[in-house]
Amino acid sequence: MVGRFYTGVRGFVRPIVRLLWNPRVSGLENVPPEGGFVIASNHLANIDSFMIPVVLPRAIRFVAKESLWTQKGPHGAVLRWFFDAVGAVPVDREALSSGKGALQAGLEVLRNGEGFAVYPEGHRSKDGLLHPGKQGAAWLALESGCPVIPVGVKGTQHMFSSLIPRRGEMTIRVGTPITLEEIDPSASKGARRRLLTARIMDKIQALSGQRRADGPSARSRDQ
Repeated sequence: MVGRFYTGVRGFVRPIVRLLWNPRVSGLENVPPEGGFVIASNHLANIDSFMIPVVLPRAIRFVAKESLWTQKGPHGAVLRWFFDAVGAVPVDREALSSGKGALQAGLEVLRNGEGFAVYPEGHRSKDGLLHPGKQGAAWLALESGCPVIPVGVKGTQHMFSSLIPRRGEMTIRVGTPITLEEIDPSASKGARRRLLTARIMDKIQALSGQRRADGPSARSRDQ
């Protein structure tokens, strides 16, 4: 089912997304052409888990809270179809909060040479700010040896705020890979996870342009 989506259904969905919302997408060349990789993105709306796989040039897998399969109306029907098509794994809120099951599933995906997506904040930002990152993405990268590809999403929280689609207001920026060579190899595992998590969140902030929930965010943009 996953293969059918990425070879056929995505080709059908992309033109519709472009026609309705005309998202501004940049940095797709930063996604490695082969091998495992971790996508680490900010999270503004449930639709992020739809839009990111649609625009990326390679397939990605991810876990999602099971409540996304129970959304009402046409919007919910589209989400259920999409998440089933891309092989997303429904996880209850408690298991998702603990992270253990999700991380083990992600590690298997990466070791199979595929892409796995993570929202380091651990939840959708309801205030539009970038919240502190959890260490899951860093753990996956360090355990698998795969690079982290930071992604900054902007404007997805407004996609369904009006009956008429707001074209050109959504942006998805893909940053350059963060490799393990950038992190001090002499540091302890815990220190490396913290250092890598900080690096990931700095890159996401630069790409998304968000203010930090835990302090000032006046860092320069960096792709």
